[in-house]
Amino acid sequence: MSASNKLSTAVKAICYLTESYPQPKNSTELSSYTGINASKLRKILSMLVKNNIVESAYGMSGGFVLKKDPSTLHLQEVYCAIEDRKAFYLDVKKDLAKQNKDQKRLNEYFLNLFSDIQIDIENQMKQITINSIIKKINSPQNI
Repeated sequence: MSASNKLSTAVKAICYLTESYPQPKNSTELSSYTGINASKLRKILSMLVKNNIVESAYGMSGGFVLKKDPSTLHLQEVYCAIEDRKAFYLDVKKDLAKQNKDQKRLNEYFLNLFSDIQIDIENQMKQITINSIIKKINSPQNI
């Protein structure tokens, strides 16, 4: 699953958990709401649990509950919780010995460029909270 799909899935699940708070939702309910396969969704939810964004409740009425305040939870925090590498990732180090001087300079340029782009993207994501997403989605303009 690509970074954008994982982030979209995580945000959809978090929005549903926000709207149903404090009632826990199981992976079947979340899957139905998001349209994502329950096993793929559980993998993403486990990453969110590991990063203290969501908590897992056990038992008959168990499921997942949002742990963070949606007015302060921003996209960058969700993104970092579910991604093991950055969106603009360039793996140039594995063949370093085989690269000539021009290839090394070009790779160094792209590493710096991608790093700068990644920082810009994450800074923008810090400005977008879960509450702002829900507000935008529920605005009359989107109906």
